[in-house]
Order: sequence, then C-alpha cells, then structure tokens
Amino acid sequence: MALKDTYCNYNGHLISIYEPVISFANRAFRYGDSLFETVRIINSKAMFLADHLRRIKIGMTVLRMNIPPSFSAENILKLVNELIEKNEIHNDARCRLTVFRNEGGFYTPHSNDVSFLIETEDLGFKGGYILNETGYTVDVFHDIKKHKNKLSNLKTGNALIYVLAGIYKKDIKLDDCFIINEDGNVCESISSNVFIVKNGALYTPALTEGCIEGVLRKQVIDIAKQNRILCYEISLAFNTLMNADEIFLTNTIQGVRWIEKYKTKIYQSKLAAFFTEKLNEYITLD
Repeated sequence: MALKDTYCNYNGHLISIYEPVISFANRAFRYGDSLFETVRIINSKAMFLADHLRRIKIGMTVLRMNIPPSFSAENILKLVNELIEKNEIHNDARCRLTVFRNEGGFYTPHSNDVSFLIETEDLGFKGGYILNETGYTVDVFHDIKKHKNKLSNLKTGNALIYVLAGIYKKDIKLDDCFIINEDGNVCESISSNVFIVKNGALYTPALTEGCIEGVLRKQVIDIAKQNRILCYEISLAFNTLMNADEIFLTNTIQGVRWIEKYKTKIYQSKLAAFFTEKLNEYITLD
C-alpha cells in the first residue's frame, strides 16, 4: 500500500516533502541565515497571522534581507490555506514559515534575495487552546547565557541555546527550563515567554532583557490592558520567581502553560485559565 504524500509550499509552489529543494550550499544550513515563524491554525484560521508577518519582516530588515512583494498577509494566507487543503488537514494544525537568504557566498552573501518554505503539521485534535491540567515542573538552564542584542528578539535559524536547554530538560526530566541572559535574569523558557503574577498584577521580561518578541506574549499583554490588569515589563530576577503567586508560559502553538513547581515553590493556576479563555474568544472573531 502506497504511503499518502504530504506537501509543502516552496516559493509559492506546492511540492512533495520528498522532493529535494535545498542544496548543500543552502545558507540556512551552512550559517543559520534564516528566520522562521510557527503559526497555530484553528478552525482553518491562521491565528494572529498579521503579527507573525510583522515580526518576520522586522527580522528580515534587521538581517538585511530583501522583502519580496509576495509577502503580504493576503498572499501568505492564501498559500497556507491551499497547503492545508492539499494535505487534507481537518484538525488544528501547526504551520511553519521559514525564510532564508538565497545561496551564494561565504559569510558575505552574494545576494540579499530570499526564498521561503511553508510546512503544515496536523496536531490531531480540534478545539483551540487547552490549558494543561497538570502544572509544569521547571528549573533554570545555567550552562549558556543568552546575549542581549538586536538579534535576541528574533526567531532565527540559530537555536543552539534552546537545543541544549531542551537536552538538559530531557536529561533531568523537567517539563521546561528558564533561559537566563548575560545579567543572570530570566528572559524566557525553551520555546515560550514567561509571565509571573503577584497580587493580581502581571510581570514579564522586557524585550531589552533578550527574550523573543513572542506573538502570544503580545496578545496576553493586550488582553491584560483591555481587562485593566496591570502588566509590567521588567528585569526578572530569581527572587521574583520565588515570590510570585503564579507563573505561566506562552507560545502560539500551545497557548498558555501554567507552572506548578519551581525548586521548592508550588504555584496555583488562576490567571492562566482566564487568558486561555480570552484567547479562545479570538477564534470566533473574523
């Protein structure tokens, strides 16, 4: 029995994922010269797509990549929807958009023109964002500190610190790890932004602390403002974590993940459920 083919979109064209399109000279492979976005698809809707495209265009500007005219929200959404239909995805899905500088040159590229790749993955369930029933157990990844510079807020192809933190997490059987910056403050986790709650107010590392400029981070901050919840962007020291009433993580694929245990501290989940409910309200909005 033949296996069902799966497709991706390369530079606007649907192709099989088994068709080779990237050579050994690809700059994403050689130098990490790339950016990517992961978008949650819910009820055939690409959630917060405009924010994802805004972020990747900012990243392309920082990396001196040429932004093609085809990079409009309307065109990217059309390509994503075509790919979902071609792959016969009927559940919620993960969509990854990767942009990489075209091959040629060594550290100095021959051109700043780009190619792009869109992939989709069926998540196997429907229903939008679901808060985790069991809280996460987390600790800190100390081996490598993240530098604070204008690349720190971007989702680039250079993800070694997150890879090593993921290995550490797996080795000591944790659910996630905090990443610390060069000042020793918490800036994010392996794949998420960090929020803490103290006396009903939200606190999250400022972008100047070196965290990824998360799309769901932005949504949570906006929801907090709309509901008159104080939200402060700060430097997040370890003693702040120990004094918190609640800690939760955010990313666009998983939504909100609440933390139950950090070292000896046990936390409850209150605002995490509230933000999950509010995020799901976006699903029905056009």
